[in-house]
Amino acid sequence: MERYNRITRKNCREIVLLQSYPCFWGKCRFCDYTLDNSRDKNAMLALNSEVLSHVTGCFGVLEVINSGSCFELPPKTLEQIRHIIQEKNIKRLFFEAHWIYRDRLQEMRDYMGIPITFKIGVETFDYDFRERYLNKHADFSSPEEVSRYFDSPCLMVGIKGQTREMIDYDMAMLKKYFQLGTVNVFTNNSTDVQRDEELVAWFMEKYSALLDDPSVEVLYEKTDFGVGD
Repeated sequence: MERYNRITRKNCREIVLLQSYPCFWGKCRFCDYTLDNSRDKNAMLALNSEVLSHVTGCFGVLEVINSGSCFELPPKTLEQIRHIIQEKNIKRLFFEAHWIYRDRLQEMRDYMGIPITFKIGVETFDYDFRERYLNKHADFSSPEEVSRYFDSPCLMVGIKGQTREMIDYDMAMLKKYFQLGTVNVFTNNSTDVQRDEELVAWFMEKYSALLDDPSVEVLYEKTDFGVGD
């Protein structure tokens, strides 16, 4: 399991994949990342400390991800992140949080003491597909509502049952309401959600310009950030 990398193609930054307590929701139909969660505090702290020891501050930007939300990281790990920010002169932090934590984002910004770009796993702005099929438990009604709280949505494309019209809408809303975003091309995993190869091929052709768009990162494989398994 790779847990540290440097992203140099767009938005240069160091990235670490840490371990956290179980995701508060943990029921998204497409997600098996929660297998990386733990309840063993001491083991988590030791692992996270080792991973964070690789951070150099070379870009002045750090992204911290885990199988859930940043609020589920152990408090001592959050304290270590704050120390590294100060020690390595990091100027910006990337975190991810579920919609349920939207009213706590400022709390984390105040704690870390630097600007935080908050990502959110939206998957799609189509309410029915997101809630009734993907079981995301994120009941916002519009992209504009999400943009009031979060800076960068993570969208997912290429799932059987998804349509071209859904993807067109998601890409339009990403560009309309957000300055940054991530598009994950779905990869088959241990869940029953299946990749639609025809839809993926259509997306990669129609939206090929996103590969050179500095504001959008397209992850064709789930390990394209250089971390994970």
